[in-house]
Amino acid sequence: MYQKIFSGKTDVGLKRENNEDAFIVSPETDCCLVADGMGGAAAGELASRIFSDTALEIFSKKTGYTKEQILFLIQKAFSFANEKILEHVTQNPDHKGMGCTGELLAFSEDGFVLGHVGDSRTYRLRNGSLEQLTEDHTLVQQQLDEGLITHENVRNHPLRHVILRAIGLTHELTLDLIQGKLAPRDLFLLCSDGLTDMLPNDRIRDILSSDIDINQKAETMIEAAKTAGGDDNITVVLAAIT
Repeated sequence: MYQKIFSGKTDVGLKRENNEDAFIVSPETDCCLVADGMGGAAAGELASRIFSDTALEIFSKKTGYTKEQILFLIQKAFSFANEKILEHVTQNPDHKGMGCTGELLAFSEDGFVLGHVGDSRTYRLRNGSLEQLTEDHTLVQQQLDEGLITHENVRNHPLRHVILRAIGLTHELTLDLIQGKLAPRDLFLLCSDGLTDMLPNDRIRDILSSDIDINQKAETMIEAAKTAGGDDNITVVLAAIT
């Protein structure tokens, strides 16, 4: 059975007054998450907290989940959080439009299951190669998929932050579920777009591949994103397989 080492860090960045991101690392339940709130400072911060609290509660019952149990629990976490946010908006109409992205990664004995909604991302570094496991649920990504724009247009596109899917926007939430097997020395990165808007994938790969410990890697990515501008809140969660 594989062992996992977790690390997480969040930073408000250099341009925002509030941090609407949330993260959890839970070695006890072999899961971790990142959420990025939207809908204004108070509402966005609350939405990401609702998702993270809901997921932690659902995964806190026991350890040693099977892959099938993890699939069910991840779907339950997203569904319950979605309804809680919508219920909050019904009771607080001034928070209409609040929601959050969600990356929820959980491990079984020899594999992983990842739930994904929005434009936060999850990557895996394996044998020096960085793979983006998720696809952004954004208008720009849709246009890219349809061949309307090129990869060179994405980073500076004026509509790059228009999100098509998020937790808490509609009662019908479509969730991406990604599954895979683990390998020794795999390193997973969950992050908000405050990191990926600032750093290209090559720079992220170089930091993850560097010969420093997992906490230093998280810190280095945060500082690199701030050096590059720090336009948004920056959140990094790492899960190393040993």
